[in-house]
Amino acid sequence: MSEDKIVQRATVQVLNSIYETDFLGFSYGSRPERSAHKALDAVSVGIERKKVNWVLDADISGFFDAIDHEWLIKFVEHRIADKRVFRHIKKWLNAGVLENGKRVRSEEGTPQGGSISPLLANIYLHYVFDLWLQQWRAKCAQGDVISVRYKDDIVVGFQHKSEAEQFLDEMRTRFLKFNLKLHPTKTRLIEFGRFADSNRNERGNGKPETFDFLCCRALQILRCAWQ
Repeated sequence: MSEDKIVQRATVQVLNSIYETDFLGFSYGSRPERSAHKALDAVSVGIERKKVNWVLDADISGFFDAIDHEWLIKFVEHRIADKRVFRHIKKWLNAGVLENGKRVRSEEGTPQGGSISPLLANIYLHYVFDLWLQQWRAKCAQGDVISVRYKDDIVVGFQHKSEAEQFLDEMRTRFLKFNLKLHPTKTRLIEFGRFADSNRNERGNGKPETFDFLCCRALQILRCAWQ
């Protein structure tokens, strides 16, 4: 193992101990003692226990390649004071990628294959999405709102359609500020939950749509929500 990889892994261990006190409960990806299965359970429990009638299945276009270095550095500066750690992170971000055998520096994206990349991505979305959603829910939501994020895979559930639509519009604006875009076709707001089937039948809209979360069909992982 190269010296650089050893330093990266040591840095990840140090930063994990710091950021685990900051990261929010609905963030599951690339964190100690958290897993995709626990994220799936959280979605199921949230829809079962809260009044969730609408689900936003959000897909970020090319997330890991779109992370803005300038913003990421600002986020790390906000929490980390050790200049040695900071210098290493800057070096890894500026390493660039290989294109046609040549090293090309990029102002966007996380280090390819680096052990620190998942953590840096989590830090980015912690500031861009997690903290913002927490504030939005406290200030804007009148009904129930749930959220589960696994890396860049995001599900947000709402009680009210109007709030779901408002959130989606504001989320698009928020992401653009930080060089992120929601995929225009893969990001969907759908009617979902325990009462979606009966509500849609009454309106003559047919069966509810479904969505995939972490490559699992929602109708399978959330079947308890209708029981």
